[in-house]
Amino acid sequence: MSVPLTLLGLLEREPSHGYDLKRDYDAFFGRGKPLPYGQVYATLGRLARDGKVVAGEAEPGDGPERKRYVITEAGVTEFEHWLTEPVSPEPNLQTVLFTKVVLALMLGRDAEVYLNTQRAAHMHRMRELTDLRRKGALVDALLADHGLFHLEADLRWIDLTTARLDALAEAVRP
Repeated sequence: MSVPLTLLGLLEREPSHGYDLKRDYDAFFGRGKPLPYGQVYATLGRLARDGKVVAGEAEPGDGPERKRYVITEAGVTEFEHWLTEPVSPEPNLQTVLFTKVVLALMLGRDAEVYLNTQRAAHMHRMRELTDLRRKGALVDALLADHGLFHLEADLRWIDLTTARLDALAEAVRP
């Protein structure tokens, strides 16, 4: 997730205070991992330094004075480029799952135990996401579907790898 580009997109919608940007980010994109305030303001500072946003004058409010940030033409251009650029469809070929299996086999450890433990963790997460899909709002359901599809692919890989452990062990051991 690109925090700077996401904030630019939120600012293209409307000028906002850092607090409002954090709230909207967390509501739509921060599922389970809220954006720290420090990261919001550090990112806004870098975007301002790079000419992608400008900060208005400090405004009095109920709490500390706040600045309203506005996206610049350079910010709109960068956001538009990012938005229209397709995400690379190539899968990440060096995953943690793969690395753990290969290292376990290289070291003579039982990779099948690891794969079974990982399968159980995936199944648990899939149950959580299925529940979220049933009970959540549309945004939550779509995010849950995305996660479920990736977990299903991982489970297929885990099953295939389990079936090929002996051959893989032969290929990676010295």
